Amino acid sequence: MIPIVSENIEAYALEQSSPEPALLAELAAETRASMKSPQMMVGHAQGLFLRSIATMLQARRVLEIGTFTGYSSLSLAAGMPGDGRLITCDVDPVATAVARRYWARSPYGDKITLELRPALETLATLSGPFDLVFIDADKPGYVAYWEACVPLVRAGGVLLADNVLWSGRVLAPEEKDDLAIVAFNAHVARDTRVDKVMLTVRDGITLAIKR
Repeated sequence: MIPIVSENIEAYALEQSSPEPALLAELAAETRASMKSPQMMVGHAQGLFLRSIATMLQARRVLEIGTFTGYSSLSLAAGMPGDGRLITCDVDPVATAVARRYWARSPYGDKITLELRPALETLATLSGPFDLVFIDADKPGYVAYWEACVPLVRAGGVLLADNVLWSGRVLAPEEKDDLAIVAFNAHVARDTRVDKVMLTVRDGITLAIKR
């Protein structure tokens, strides 16, 4: 992943932010050491952002599409009230086995339920309302995930989509994933059900509020 913001600026911003919890730092180190695509993990700044959004919403029902090794799940769960429940969807038993180990060690892990099957299968079984949705999975599936999730979110609830700047390749898309992100961004921009803003946090995050 090519940084959107310079490494020096990102480092400075993190220095001025809350420190990374020790358990998340350990999870991040194991992910970088053991996973083939560690860049799929959300970073420290993004984790703080997710936790902050969950806290501001006092989100009791959260839905996540794309678990990987569980950094984002733990970040979201940390911002939820004690009775909060997070459903996270993934198809990778290896990465999610790492996630399960760290959830078991966290005081927030009992809020998290993993659905290990294609996300659209899980979404078809769910009913709303959800307070918060975070989409961070296979890029060609983004539009389908969005369309399945928007009806499940309450009015005033938030949808977040990760990697919407895709290392800057949205400006000159060539490959399948590039084109998928460009198509998704255009789809969200046209969606009158939400008010939205695209942010340059890490690899780009779209934040949308359901009307």
